[in-house]
Amino acid sequence: MNILLIHQYFLEEDDPGGSRFNEMTRTWTEQGHSITVLAGMIHANKSEKRPEYKEKHFFHKQHDKVSVWRCHVSESYNKSFTGRLWGYFSFVFSSIWVGIFKTREKYDLILVTSPPLFVGITAWVLSKFKRIPFVFEIRDLWPESAIDTGVVTNSLIIKFAYWFESFIYKRAELINVLTPAFRDILINKKNVSPYKVIFIPNAADFSLSNDVLNNFDSQKFRRDNNLVGKFVITYVGAHGVANHLIQIIETAELLKDTNVLFQLIGDGMQKKMLIEETEKRGLDNVRFVEPVSKKEVFKYIIASDMGTSVLKRVDTFKTIYSNKTFDYMACKKPILLVIDGVSRDLVEEANCGVFAEPERPHDIAAKIKVYLSKPELIGKQGVNGYNYAKKHFDRLVLAKKYLVYLEKIGLD
Repeated sequence: MNILLIHQYFLEEDDPGGSRFNEMTRTWTEQGHSITVLAGMIHANKSEKRPEYKEKHFFHKQHDKVSVWRCHVSESYNKSFTGRLWGYFSFVFSSIWVGIFKTREKYDLILVTSPPLFVGITAWVLSKFKRIPFVFEIRDLWPESAIDTGVVTNSLIIKFAYWFESFIYKRAELINVLTPAFRDILINKKNVSPYKVIFIPNAADFSLSNDVLNNFDSQKFRRDNNLVGKFVITYVGAHGVANHLIQIIETAELLKDTNVLFQLIGDGMQKKMLIEETEKRGLDNVRFVEPVSKKEVFKYIIASDMGTSVLKRVDTFKTIYSNKTFDYMACKKPILLVIDGVSRDLVEEANCGVFAEPERPHDIAAKIKVYLSKPELIGKQGVNGYNYAKKHFDRLVLAKKYLVYLEKIGLD
């Protein structure tokens, strides 16, 4: 089967971040399928192109057997709301152009993953032009999440987003959702046929985590990085409005007389503010780490005592699984979960961590102190999470399951 994937944030080979489709496409090509990707030129948490993309509107490269077309994204992205909006639409225009004039192969179907929601424009236009069906994936409910976090406030944009959401759902052949809550919302609130909705969730990459677990000297890593004697809680991911990491800074202030060290790995619009706030409060128990590759991320996690997943306290985020939660599970680390809803249900069912109320620093600090007084929980819950994820969220298994649905569409 020949698949055209539209994914604005498809990672470079050495990029940090969510690698869901990098891993899935690798699995699919290993099974003999052909994958072409239309991707953006700017990382989700950055606002500049790599040097090789400067002054270019498209650029072709190979990721092993995956053919990747990098398409222009405005460098105003991540600099302001208007800049981000133009970043979305500049990718729409450039990816349509590349999709029409550069990807001339015969494809069986288009798979498009959002957010941003507007990548659906590219999918719909190319499906019409190439006369093939498209499958739409929802990694995050949009526009709800953008509205709830205050990122989108313009009533005209909100009205258009809801209209276009309905438009694209009606025209997609299938819709994949990453959580059961998304499925319920689409069927019960957005009037999508249940026969059109499938559920292939986020997952854990055991191929990479097992390699690091078996070949990594975590004690040496702790010595080299001045972590000895610290109770290290690692956060990996975006430092943006939705993540609301100021609650971690506030928690760190409550725990400054303990040996707890928060390690925040990543980048985003609020990172500068967070660093300034940490310095203003005189905290030496918060450490900021620049983005690193997925393999290096796993080293940081394995050398930690806990991993934490954090989001702003809004109702929309009760419907999501945090993808980093699965990385912590794959690395056998218990989870400090500062997200309510289905993510909480997952962690509590697996008995692999603890829930703390979002934006309630005193509750977060109290939950951490439980682990300081009961260190035996760390190993026990870490193994619980690993075993649960291995049974229910193995990315290799889910990639093959996803492919069965795609084959029914593309080869029909």
